[in-house]
Amino acid sequence: MSVEKIKILTGNDLLVGDVIWWTGSGWSRHVDHAAPLADDAGALIAAEEAARSVVSAYVVDATREHGKVRPNHIKERMRALGPTVRLDLSLRPDDPAAAAWIA
Repeated sequence: MSVEKIKILTGNDLLVGDVIWWTGSGWSRHVDHAAPLADDAGALIAAEEAARSVVSAYVVDATREHGKVRPNHIKERMRALGPTVRLDLSLRPDDPAAAAWIA
């Protein structure tokens, strides 16, 4: 089992407020689409915010295992899943293990 430590970029969609993740060529609502970043993401963040593609972008530590990305911090895992008060409204409504994925 190979676990890769990576850094990924997140922010919020400027128009609708959704949590989004940098894919390497654009943005996605799904954390598993997140691409690993190079060491310096400052220029990328500045360009994407200037293009008004994203607001409040920042780098997040994560791990990737078997193609699945999991942010290291609980706050980011909650943001990646979506609403936690009703998992049927989350991005993984049919996954019975979704709540355990956060903790």
